[in-house]
Amino acid sequence: MKRIILTLVFAVVAMTAVNAQSLYKRVHDNATAVVNNAASNEQQIQINQFKITVLNYMMTQSKKRNLNKDDYFFDSQAVNLATFVTDFETNIIKARQISTEKRLAVIECYRNASLQNPLFNDTDKDATYCYVNDKQTYTPFSLDTDWEKAYDQATKNIKAILK
Repeated sequence: MKRIILTLVFAVVAMTAVNAQSLYKRVHDNATAVVNNAASNEQQIQINQFKITVLNYMMTQSKKRNLNKDDYFFDSQAVNLATFVTDFETNIIKARQISTEKRLAVIECYRNASLQNPLFNDTDKDATYCYVNDKQTYTPFSLDTDWEKAYDQATKNIKAILK
């Protein structure tokens, strides 16, 4: 009986670990699928290419800096990145229905949240701000962003803008 219970406990723990580890990969794979889908429009491709770039940047910076980050770190950052971008898109649509000024305020709110919450404090601003400085992008955010903190900041500040 103990063996059965222990086996079940280990199975549940193993399944939980597999699910948690797959969040980063799932966000990356979903973004890649959209980018590679011939039916995707330019906006969808750009937004998902941004997600891929950020996820690759995080992995590269962690390895480059010899940071021992666990799967939870990458999963959490990936999920918060995806939620941040989705909420940004949703709030842009809401703000556009109100006024151009509100739309610009929403963009500034999310852009500032990204810029004010660095993850690695990378000094290579040309690289980390490549999307911020691109006036043609749908995602004017820094690659070097702590997406948990940025999401929290944007969520808190957006309420006042969309009143």
